[in-house]
Amino acid sequence: MMSKREPATGANLADAGPWLAAQARHVHMLAEAAREVGRLEASLNALSLPEAEGARQRLALVEVEAMLWAQGLVLKREEIGRDLLNARAGSDPEAMRLARWAVRRLEGQGSLTNLPAFLGLHHREASGPPSSNIALRLQGHAFDAAAGAFISAVEGWKELHPLARGPALLAVWRMAELSPAGNVVEPAVWSARHMAVGAEALHFVPLGQPGRRIWTGHGPAEDRLAAHLAALSAGAQEARAVIMRVSDWAGRAMAATAWIKGDNAAKVVEALTARPLLSAMEAETMAGISRPTAERMLNRLTDLGLVREVTGHRRFRLWTISA
Repeated sequence: MMSKREPATGANLADAGPWLAAQARHVHMLAEAAREVGRLEASLNALSLPEAEGARQRLALVEVEAMLWAQGLVLKREEIGRDLLNARAGSDPEAMRLARWAVRRLEGQGSLTNLPAFLGLHHREASGPPSSNIALRLQGHAFDAAAGAFISAVEGWKELHPLARGPALLAVWRMAELSPAGNVVEPAVWSARHMAVGAEALHFVPLGQPGRRIWTGHGPAEDRLAAHLAALSAGAQEARAVIMRVSDWAGRAMAATAWIKGDNAAKVVEALTARPLLSAMEAETMAGISRPTAERMLNRLTDLGLVREVTGHRRFRLWTISA
């Protein structure tokens, strides 16, 4: 049975009825959101495989940064990226643990239908949610019953367009108490993955900064869906802009390094487009050049203002593009 943690709205938000009625009233907004998400996926499909992987990694970092902010946790995307590469920045370890879990799930890890495994509840893996949450959430049979009720509700939304399910998913997740009170990231990650089921290039549907207005949504289904669809359109546009900025940067970087003999500079530029953050070791491997050459090229690109070093360390330095 669903918990009634959600504020009263005059309708049962676990029932498809209110959401289908809202979808019918906002069909034009849904069409616009679907168009923008389609344009985003087309942009990803136009990239090479390494470039597309780099784009998805960048979008995941942007998404998790926004989700954490919505939960009141301030971690910049570069801090999260540095932690994932074991270049730790001394940030709140519990917040970083949640961020690490969220990035991995947005990258495609974890089955959506196995909620205990998705949340890392059966074994406390290094990329699982914060350990402080263990005693604050439902456990054992109580959690299994809540998870079953949630999945059953979702399976009853066959007529609700996947892109329109986001606010319903968030509402019913909270009603089922699948996460501790105040946890925004877990249901937002599951919803982002669920909305992308069936997409070829997208592992999740990004909302970015616009998502901060709707992940903690309240009010009747019609208001929630309208805000959600507006955020979907804006988020897809912002995500596409991220891709275009990297593409524009690559063109500028290739032109700015054309005077350098050989193709080593071009290879390092290509490696930088395929990673949000790049170490000299990765540049060496990806470009097929020596470590000293990789470091020399990264330093040259830094001098040209095309990249910047983000760790401030003398060892295990990381670079990112200046787009």
